[in-house]
Amino acid sequence: MTPVLRGESPSVEHAVGIPFPDADLFSFASLLQPPERERLEVLHDFLQTEIRPVVGEFWDREEFPAHLLPELAAHGLGELELSGASRLFRGMAYAEVARADVSLSALVGIHNELIVDLIDALGSAEQKARWLPDLRRFRALGAFALTEPEHGSDIAGGLATTATRDGEEWVLTGAKRWIGAGTIADVAIVWARDTADGKVKGFLVETDRPGWSATKIEHKIGLRIMQNADIVLDEVRIPAAGALPGAHDFAAANVMLRNSRAWVGWQGAGVQLAIFDVARDYALARKQFGRPLAKFQLVQEPLSRILGNATASLGLMAQIARLQEEGGFDMPHAALAKATTTSLARESAAAGRALLGGNGVVTDHEMARLFNDVEILYTYEGTYEINALIVGRAVTGVSAFV
Repeated sequence: MTPVLRGESPSVEHAVGIPFPDADLFSFASLLQPPERERLEVLHDFLQTEIRPVVGEFWDREEFPAHLLPELAAHGLGELELSGASRLFRGMAYAEVARADVSLSALVGIHNELIVDLIDALGSAEQKARWLPDLRRFRALGAFALTEPEHGSDIAGGLATTATRDGEEWVLTGAKRWIGAGTIADVAIVWARDTADGKVKGFLVETDRPGWSATKIEHKIGLRIMQNADIVLDEVRIPAAGALPGAHDFAAANVMLRNSRAWVGWQGAGVQLAIFDVARDYALARKQFGRPLAKFQLVQEPLSRILGNATASLGLMAQIARLQEEGGFDMPHAALAKATTTSLARESAAAGRALLGGNGVVTDHEMARLFNDVEILYTYEGTYEINALIVGRAVTGVSAFV
């Protein structure tokens, strides 16, 4: 079988008609069982032929292409975490979405890791029955509302949004920032501090409730399709049954954040496959001084470096998937994976942008979009520095946070 994570342009071949090697040079996809390899093959083809060619204009305009959701759902991307698929398949699926568009991969990842999986794991039977069928088919969208205007990296101890029990209702008051899909979500998982016991708890909040307002954050340099928002909760009232029974303290959120950092690690690997695809195709098609750019040594070297970074990232994430399957996965693993793949992606994006020269600074050639999106990956779901300190604490036994 042809490797699944292959190059995007089947028309690009050696002069003798032999296809160029796949970006997955070490064939990590071959670790999947045949049915999952075939499923990933179909997903790759769909994303490269139906999604990648059309998303650029929406990225440029900071618009969300809602019309693509039914097709994403048809390929199982609304329910990856409930699909029963192997961890490796789920990770490679996230990588393939990032390879087609990083903004949409942010939506797919947050939707699966922090909404669908969280409600399934921590919600009541009624909450699951109410929300999961529509969420799994992208007929509804969710938002994960944790970060606040004044609290990002210190959110565990600094969270200021409050929840107060008032008879058969909870009253939520506070503000959230950088909330993905915040302007288009139907429901939000809001983390708030219970004024009775001081614990941070999770609540399901419909976004059409009085007192809820969401304002789009504009002028972002990357992930421009993802509709991040500032949220204000002005005494938003929800039924007592809106509290997530399994989210009775911040430890529940921490488990989900650990899993989502692994997903961002897959984003870091996937975007590097995209960087390689774009850079190699450009180097073969572009001519300077009467010959293809690909013939120059100073072009072949960054192509090799990008491929090496992508391969190292895929290898790291394949091992993360194994740890997740076997139960040995913890926050230091997630932190190291996220920090490493996104750092390598930053290096790869810089090399790819430079390889395209002047064409690397306009989104017409894709690389500029990838370059900017990588900057967001490097920062969100825990900055590089915060994740490095999590690893540092694990390997020294000494915390640098306090």
